[in-house]
Amino acid sequence: MAKVLCVLYEDPTGGYPKTYARDDLPLIETYPGGQTLPTPKAVDFTPGALLGSVSGELGLREFLEGRGHTLVVTSDKDGPDSEFERELVDADIVISQPFWPAYLTAERIAKAPNLKLAVTAGIGSDHVDLAAAIERGVTVAEVTYCNSISVAEHAVMMILSLVRDYLPAHQIVRDGGWNIADAVARSYDVEGMHVGTVAAGRIGLAILRRLAPFDVHLHYTDRHRLPESVERELNLVFHPDAASMVPHCDVVTINAPLHPETEGLFDEALLGSMKRGAYLVNTARAKIVDRDAVVRALESGHLAGYAGDVWYPQPAPADHPWRTMPHHGMTPHISGSSLSAQTRYAAGTREILENFLDGDPIRDEYLIVDGGKLAGTGAHSYSS
Repeated sequence: MAKVLCVLYEDPTGGYPKTYARDDLPLIETYPGGQTLPTPKAVDFTPGALLGSVSGELGLREFLEGRGHTLVVTSDKDGPDSEFERELVDADIVISQPFWPAYLTAERIAKAPNLKLAVTAGIGSDHVDLAAAIERGVTVAEVTYCNSISVAEHAVMMILSLVRDYLPAHQIVRDGGWNIADAVARSYDVEGMHVGTVAAGRIGLAILRRLAPFDVHLHYTDRHRLPESVERELNLVFHPDAASMVPHCDVVTINAPLHPETEGLFDEALLGSMKRGAYLVNTARAKIVDRDAVVRALESGHLAGYAGDVWYPQPAPADHPWRTMPHHGMTPHISGSSLSAQTRYAAGTREILENFLDGDPIRDEYLIVDGGKLAGTGAHSYSS
Protein backbone atom coordinates (compact mmCIF):
# COMPACT_ATOMS: atom_id res chain seq x y z
CA MET A 1 0.00 0.00 0.00
CA ALA A 2 1.17 3.53 -0.75
CA LYS A 3 1.56 6.55 1.49
CA VAL A 4 0.39 9.69 -0.32
CA LEU A 5 1.56 13.03 1.08
CA CYS A 6 -0.54 15.94 -0.19
CA VAL A 7 0.46 19.57 0.47
CA LEU A 8 -2.37 22.08 -0.02
CA TYR A 9 -2.97 25.69 0.93
CA GLU A 10 -4.80 26.62 4.11
CA ASP A 11 -8.58 26.82 4.44
CA PRO A 12 -10.34 30.20 4.22
CA THR A 13 -9.87 32.35 7.32
CA GLY A 14 -13.61 32.16 7.97
CA GLY A 15 -13.73 28.38 7.71
CA TYR A 16 -14.42 25.93 4.89
CA PRO A 17 -17.37 27.12 2.74
CA LYS A 18 -20.83 25.76 3.40
CA THR A 19 -22.29 27.44 0.28
CA TYR A 20 -20.88 28.85 -2.94
CA ALA A 21 -21.65 31.83 -5.18
CA ARG A 22 -22.75 29.57 -8.06
CA ASP A 23 -24.64 26.30 -8.23
CA ASP A 24 -22.92 24.81 -11.27
CA LEU A 25 -20.08 25.07 -13.77
CA PRO A 26 -20.29 25.35 -17.57
CA LEU A 27 -19.83 22.01 -19.33
CA ILE A 28 -16.47 21.85 -21.11
CA GLU A 29 -15.44 18.57 -22.74
CA THR A 30 -12.25 19.47 -24.61
CA TYR A 31 -9.52 22.07 -24.45
CA PRO A 32 -8.54 24.19 -27.46
CA GLY A 33 -6.76 21.86 -29.84
CA GLY A 34 -8.88 18.86 -28.93
CA GLN A 35 -7.21 17.43 -25.80
CA THR A 36 -9.89 15.94 -23.57
CA LEU A 37 -10.38 17.06 -20.01
CA PRO A 38 -9.26 14.67 -17.24
CA THR A 39 -11.01 11.30 -17.42
CA PRO A 40 -10.76 9.57 -14.03
CA LYS A 41 -12.93 6.52 -13.51
CA ALA A 42 -14.90 8.44 -10.87
CA VAL A 43 -14.71 11.48 -8.60
CA ASP A 44 -15.79 11.91 -4.99
CA PHE A 45 -16.37 15.66 -5.00
CA THR A 46 -18.85 18.26 -6.21
CA PRO A 47 -17.60 20.25 -9.22
CA GLY A 48 -17.11 23.87 -8.23
CA ALA A 49 -16.24 23.12 -4.60
CA LEU A 50 -13.09 24.41 -2.90
CA LEU A 51 -10.82 21.40 -3.42
CA GLY A 52 -7.36 22.97 -3.30
CA SER A 53 -7.31 23.74 0.44
CA VAL A 54 -6.56 21.25 3.19
CA SER A 55 -10.21 20.44 3.94
CA GLY A 56 -10.94 19.93 0.23
CA GLU A 57 -8.19 17.27 0.03
CA LEU A 58 -8.52 17.34 -3.78
CA GLY A 59 -11.44 14.96 -3.21
CA LEU A 60 -8.98 12.07 -2.80
CA ARG A 61 -9.52 10.61 0.68
CA GLU A 62 -12.43 8.27 -0.03
CA PHE A 63 -10.73 6.98 -3.19
CA LEU A 64 -7.31 6.36 -1.62
CA GLU A 65 -8.41 5.02 1.75
CA GLY A 66 -10.99 2.82 0.05
CA ARG A 67 -8.09 1.10 -1.67
CA GLY A 68 -6.12 0.77 1.56
CA HIS A 69 -3.67 3.59 0.93
CA THR A 70 -2.72 6.27 3.46
CA LEU A 71 -3.42 9.93 2.74
CA VAL A 72 -1.70 12.69 4.74
CA VAL A 73 -2.82 16.26 3.95
CA THR A 74 -1.02 19.29 5.34
CA SER A 75 -0.36 22.96 4.64
CA ASP A 76 2.77 22.96 6.83
CA LYS A 77 5.48 22.73 4.21
CA ASP A 78 8.49 24.91 5.00
CA GLY A 79 11.46 24.27 7.25
CA PRO A 80 13.11 21.19 8.76
CA ASP A 81 10.42 20.85 11.43
CA SER A 82 7.46 21.08 9.07
CA GLU A 83 4.93 18.29 8.81
CA PHE A 84 5.89 17.92 5.15
CA GLU A 85 9.51 17.28 6.11
CA ARG A 86 8.52 14.76 8.80
CA GLU A 87 6.06 12.84 6.63
CA LEU A 88 8.22 12.85 3.50
CA VAL A 89 10.73 10.29 4.77
CA ASP A 90 8.45 7.31 4.05
CA ALA A 91 6.12 8.79 1.43
CA ASP A 92 5.62 6.97 -1.88
CA ILE A 93 3.78 9.80 -3.63
CA VAL A 94 3.90 13.57 -3.11
CA ILE A 95 1.17 15.86 -4.42
CA SER A 96 1.67 19.62 -4.42
CA GLN A 97 0.31 22.73 -6.12
CA PRO A 98 2.19 25.59 -7.83
CA PHE A 99 0.17 28.01 -5.68
CA TRP A 100 1.49 26.53 -2.40
CA PRO A 101 4.53 24.60 -3.58
CA ALA A 102 6.15 21.93 -1.49
CA TYR A 103 9.69 22.42 -2.75
CA LEU A 104 11.06 18.98 -3.59
CA THR A 105 14.74 19.84 -3.58
CA ALA A 106 17.51 17.37 -4.29
CA GLU A 107 18.14 17.18 -0.53
CA ARG A 108 14.52 16.36 0.20
CA ILE A 109 14.35 13.78 -2.58
CA ALA A 110 17.45 12.14 -1.09
CA LYS A 111 15.63 11.88 2.26
CA ALA A 112 12.66 10.08 0.67
CA PRO A 113 13.89 6.63 -0.41
CA ASN A 114 10.34 5.38 -1.11
CA LEU A 115 9.40 8.31 -3.35
CA LYS A 116 8.20 7.11 -6.76
CA LEU A 117 5.84 9.83 -8.02
CA ALA A 118 5.59 13.61 -7.65
CA VAL A 119 2.33 15.08 -8.91
CA THR A 120 1.68 18.74 -9.55
CA ALA A 121 -2.04 19.45 -9.07
CA GLY A 122 -1.94 22.15 -11.70
CA ILE A 123 0.71 23.19 -14.21
CA GLY A 124 4.38 23.92 -13.63
CA SER A 125 6.67 21.45 -11.87
CA ASP A 126 9.66 23.73 -11.31
CA HIS A 127 9.23 23.33 -7.53
CA VAL A 128 10.56 19.81 -8.11
CA ASP A 129 14.29 19.41 -8.75
CA LEU A 130 13.88 17.67 -12.09
CA ALA A 131 17.53 16.69 -12.36
CA ALA A 132 17.32 14.94 -8.99
CA ALA A 133 14.06 13.26 -10.01
CA ILE A 134 15.72 12.01 -13.20
CA GLU A 135 18.70 10.67 -11.26
CA ARG A 136 16.48 8.94 -8.69
CA GLY A 137 14.00 7.55 -11.23
CA VAL A 138 11.08 9.49 -9.73
CA THR A 139 8.18 10.08 -12.11
CA VAL A 140 7.01 13.70 -12.25
CA ALA A 141 3.57 14.47 -13.68
CA GLU A 142 1.25 17.46 -13.86
CA VAL A 143 -2.29 18.05 -15.08
CA THR A 144 -1.39 19.72 -18.36
CA TYR A 145 -3.89 22.28 -19.71
CA CYS A 146 -6.16 22.01 -16.64
CA ASN A 147 -5.81 25.70 -15.75
CA SER A 148 -4.14 27.22 -18.81
CA ILE A 149 -7.27 29.14 -19.81
CA SER A 150 -7.76 30.22 -16.19
CA VAL A 151 -4.29 31.77 -16.20
CA ALA A 152 -4.83 33.34 -19.62
CA GLU A 153 -8.03 35.02 -18.41
CA HIS A 154 -6.21 36.28 -15.31
CA ALA A 155 -3.39 37.74 -17.42
CA VAL A 156 -5.82 39.56 -19.71
CA MET A 157 -7.64 40.93 -16.66
CA MET A 158 -4.35 42.22 -15.29
CA ILE A 159 -3.37 43.86 -18.57
CA LEU A 160 -6.67 45.73 -18.72
CA SER A 161 -6.50 46.61 -15.02
CA LEU A 162 -3.00 48.06 -15.34
CA VAL A 163 -3.55 50.03 -18.52
CA ARG A 164 -6.90 51.44 -17.38
CA ASP A 165 -5.55 51.90 -13.81
CA TYR A 166 -8.66 50.17 -12.53
CA LEU A 167 -7.52 49.23 -9.02
CA PRO A 168 -6.78 52.79 -7.75
CA ALA A 169 -10.07 54.01 -9.26
CA HIS A 170 -11.96 51.27 -7.46
CA GLN A 171 -10.20 52.17 -4.22
CA ILE A 172 -11.39 55.78 -4.58
CA VAL A 173 -14.97 54.49 -4.53
CA ARG A 174 -14.32 52.23 -1.55
CA ASP A 175 -12.84 55.18 0.30
CA GLY A 176 -15.97 57.27 -0.35
CA GLY A 177 -14.35 59.59 -2.89
CA TRP A 178 -15.27 60.81 -6.37
CA ASN A 179 -12.24 62.61 -7.76
CA ILE A 180 -12.36 61.78 -11.45
CA ALA A 181 -9.08 63.53 -12.25
CA ASP A 182 -7.24 61.31 -9.78
CA ALA A 183 -8.96 58.26 -11.23
CA VAL A 184 -7.98 58.94 -14.84
CA ALA A 185 -4.55 60.53 -14.45
CA ARG A 186 -2.84 57.20 -15.32
CA SER A 187 -5.62 55.61 -17.39
CA TYR A 188 -5.12 54.73 -21.08
CA ASP A 189 -6.79 52.65 -23.77
CA VAL A 190 -5.42 49.27 -24.78
CA GLU A 191 -6.63 49.79 -28.35
CA GLY A 192 -3.73 50.25 -30.75
CA MET A 193 -1.05 49.16 -28.30
CA HIS A 194 1.65 46.63 -29.15
CA VAL A 195 1.35 43.59 -26.88
CA GLY A 196 3.90 40.79 -26.81
CA THR A 197 4.12 37.43 -25.07
CA VAL A 198 7.30 35.68 -24.00
CA ALA A 199 6.31 32.11 -24.93
CA ALA A 200 3.25 31.24 -26.96
CA GLY A 201 2.34 27.83 -25.67
CA ARG A 202 -1.09 26.97 -24.32
CA ILE A 203 -1.30 30.02 -22.06
CA GLY A 204 0.53 32.52 -24.25
CA LEU A 205 -1.47 31.65 -27.35
CA ALA A 206 -4.73 31.78 -25.40
CA ILE A 207 -3.81 35.31 -24.25
CA LEU A 208 -3.07 36.37 -27.83
CA ARG A 209 -6.43 35.00 -29.00
CA ARG A 210 -8.29 36.83 -26.24
CA LEU A 211 -6.54 40.12 -26.93
CA ALA A 212 -7.01 40.08 -30.71
CA PRO A 213 -10.56 41.55 -30.57
CA PHE A 214 -9.17 44.58 -28.70
CA ASP A 215 -7.56 45.80 -31.95
CA VAL A 216 -4.02 45.62 -30.64
CA HIS A 217 -0.82 44.70 -32.47
CA LEU A 218 0.33 41.27 -31.34
CA HIS A 219 3.92 40.03 -30.98
CA TYR A 220 5.45 36.84 -29.65
CA THR A 221 8.67 34.98 -29.11
CA ASP A 222 8.98 31.26 -28.46
CA ARG A 223 11.46 28.39 -28.85
CA HIS A 224 8.87 26.76 -31.11
CA ARG A 225 7.48 29.03 -33.81
CA LEU A 226 3.73 28.86 -34.30
CA PRO A 227 2.27 27.54 -37.56
CA GLU A 228 2.11 30.10 -40.35
CA SER A 229 -1.68 29.74 -40.43
CA VAL A 230 -1.92 30.89 -36.80
CA GLU A 231 0.43 33.82 -37.42
CA ARG A 232 -1.76 34.92 -40.35
CA GLU A 233 -5.01 34.42 -38.43
CA LEU A 234 -3.93 36.64 -35.52
CA ASN A 235 -1.59 38.90 -37.54
CA LEU A 236 1.31 37.99 -35.24
CA VAL A 237 4.82 39.37 -35.45
CA PHE A 238 7.43 36.77 -34.51
CA HIS A 239 10.69 37.72 -32.77
CA PRO A 240 13.60 35.32 -32.27
CA ASP A 241 14.03 36.23 -28.60
CA ALA A 242 12.73 38.46 -25.82
CA ALA A 243 15.52 41.01 -26.28
CA SER A 244 14.45 41.70 -29.85
CA MET A 245 10.73 41.86 -28.96
CA VAL A 246 10.31 43.92 -25.82
CA PRO A 247 11.54 47.30 -27.18
CA HIS A 248 8.56 47.28 -29.57
CA CYS A 249 5.90 46.54 -26.96
CA ASP A 250 3.65 48.67 -24.77
CA VAL A 251 2.65 45.56 -22.83
CA VAL A 252 4.68 42.39 -22.26
CA THR A 253 3.23 39.25 -20.71
CA ILE A 254 5.47 36.41 -19.52
CA ASN A 255 4.17 32.88 -20.04
CA ALA A 256 7.32 30.75 -20.14
CA PRO A 257 8.27 27.89 -17.83
CA LEU A 258 11.06 28.47 -15.34
CA HIS A 259 14.32 26.76 -16.29
CA PRO A 260 17.96 27.86 -16.50
CA GLU A 261 17.36 29.62 -19.83
CA THR A 262 14.56 31.81 -18.44
CA GLU A 263 15.65 32.33 -14.84
CA GLY A 264 16.58 36.00 -14.40
CA LEU A 265 15.69 36.76 -18.02
CA PHE A 266 14.11 40.12 -17.19
CA ASP A 267 17.15 41.65 -15.55
CA GLU A 268 18.15 45.32 -15.29
CA ALA A 269 19.28 45.40 -18.93
CA LEU A 270 16.19 43.79 -20.47
CA LEU A 271 13.84 45.88 -18.33
CA GLY A 272 15.82 48.95 -19.35
CA SER A 273 15.32 48.11 -23.02
CA MET A 274 11.53 48.22 -22.64
CA LYS A 275 9.67 51.35 -23.72
CA ARG A 276 9.26 53.97 -21.02
CA GLY A 277 5.71 53.56 -19.74
CA ALA A 278 5.41 49.90 -20.71
CA TYR A 279 3.53 47.40 -18.57
CA LEU A 280 4.80 43.98 -17.53
CA VAL A 281 2.53 41.09 -16.52
CA ASN A 282 4.00 37.88 -15.10
CA THR A 283 1.75 34.92 -14.32
CA ALA A 284 4.55 32.43 -15.10
CA ARG A 285 7.22 32.31 -12.38
CA ALA A 286 8.69 35.07 -10.23
CA LYS A 287 12.31 34.07 -10.75
CA ILE A 288 12.03 34.85 -14.47
CA VAL A 289 12.36 38.51 -13.43
CA ASP A 290 14.86 40.27 -11.19
CA ARG A 291 12.80 41.14 -8.10
CA ASP A 292 14.60 44.33 -7.14
CA ALA A 293 15.10 45.52 -10.72
CA VAL A 294 11.31 45.46 -11.14
CA VAL A 295 10.91 47.61 -8.02
CA ARG A 296 13.48 50.12 -9.30
CA ALA A 297 11.86 50.28 -12.75
CA LEU A 298 8.50 51.15 -11.15
CA GLU A 299 9.97 53.66 -8.72
CA SER A 300 11.85 55.45 -11.53
CA GLY A 301 8.79 55.52 -13.77
CA HIS A 302 10.42 53.45 -16.49
CA LEU A 303 7.70 50.81 -16.07
CA ALA A 304 4.17 52.16 -15.79
CA GLY A 305 2.93 49.06 -14.02
CA TYR A 306 3.70 45.49 -13.01
CA ALA A 307 1.18 42.77 -12.21
CA GLY A 308 1.33 39.08 -11.61
CA ASP A 309 0.49 36.42 -9.09
CA VAL A 310 3.79 34.57 -8.87
CA TRP A 311 6.30 35.23 -6.09
CA TYR A 312 9.44 33.70 -4.69
CA PRO A 313 9.28 32.15 -2.23
CA GLN A 314 5.62 31.23 -1.95
CA PRO A 315 3.95 32.28 0.25
CA ALA A 316 5.74 35.61 0.04
CA PRO A 317 6.95 37.11 3.33
CA ALA A 318 5.11 40.12 4.71
CA ASP A 319 8.05 42.40 3.91
CA HIS A 320 8.38 41.31 0.27
CA PRO A 321 9.02 44.56 -1.69
CA TRP A 322 6.42 43.71 -4.33
CA ARG A 323 3.69 44.21 -1.74
CA THR A 324 4.47 47.93 -1.42
CA MET A 325 6.07 48.94 -4.73
CA PRO A 326 4.17 51.61 -6.72
CA HIS A 327 1.71 50.93 -9.53
CA HIS A 328 1.42 47.18 -9.05
CA GLY A 329 -1.52 44.82 -9.39
CA MET A 330 -0.16 41.77 -7.57
CA THR A 331 -2.35 38.95 -6.27
CA PRO A 332 -1.40 35.82 -4.33
CA HIS A 333 -0.84 32.88 -6.66
CA ILE A 334 -4.46 32.35 -7.69
CA SER A 335 -4.59 32.68 -11.48
CA GLY A 336 -4.78 28.93 -11.99
CA SER A 337 -6.78 28.05 -8.89
CA SER A 338 -10.28 29.27 -9.68
CA LEU A 339 -13.00 26.89 -8.53
CA SER A 340 -13.47 25.94 -12.18
CA ALA A 341 -9.79 25.06 -12.52
CA GLN A 342 -9.77 23.16 -9.22
CA THR A 343 -12.42 20.82 -10.54
CA ARG A 344 -10.19 19.99 -13.50
CA TYR A 345 -6.89 19.65 -11.66
CA ALA A 346 -8.44 17.56 -8.89
CA ALA A 347 -9.92 15.22 -11.51
CA GLY A 348 -6.59 15.11 -13.34
CA THR A 349 -4.70 14.32 -10.15
CA ARG A 350 -7.03 11.41 -9.52
CA GLU A 351 -6.60 10.20 -13.11
CA ILE A 352 -2.80 10.22 -12.69
CA LEU A 353 -3.08 8.34 -9.37
CA GLU A 354 -5.47 5.77 -10.82
CA ASN A 355 -3.08 5.07 -13.68
CA PHE A 356 0.02 4.94 -11.49
CA LEU A 357 -1.49 2.75 -8.78
CA ASP A 358 -3.04 0.39 -11.34
CA GLY A 359 0.19 0.12 -13.32
CA ASP A 360 -1.34 1.76 -16.38
CA PRO A 361 0.47 4.37 -18.51
CA ILE A 362 0.03 8.00 -17.51
CA ARG A 363 -1.05 10.25 -20.36
CA ASP A 364 1.96 11.42 -22.31
CA GLU A 365 0.84 15.05 -22.05
CA TYR A 366 0.85 14.78 -18.25
CA LEU A 367 4.41 13.51 -18.02
CA ILE A 368 7.35 15.76 -17.14
CA VAL A 369 9.91 13.15 -16.06
CA ASP A 370 9.57 9.41 -16.57
CA GLY A 371 11.98 6.52 -16.86
CA GLY A 372 14.93 8.62 -15.81
CA LYS A 373 14.55 11.31 -18.47
CA LEU A 374 12.39 14.23 -19.56
CA ALA A 375 9.21 12.91 -21.13
CA GLY A 376 5.97 14.08 -22.69
CA THR A 377 5.28 17.74 -22.00
CA GLY A 378 8.50 17.94 -20.01
CA ALA A 379 10.57 17.09 -23.08
CA HIS A 380 8.83 19.91 -24.96
CA SER A 381 8.94 22.56 -22.22
CA TYR A 382 12.32 21.93 -20.60
CA SER A 383 15.81 21.21 -21.90
CA SER A 384 18.20 18.67 -20.46
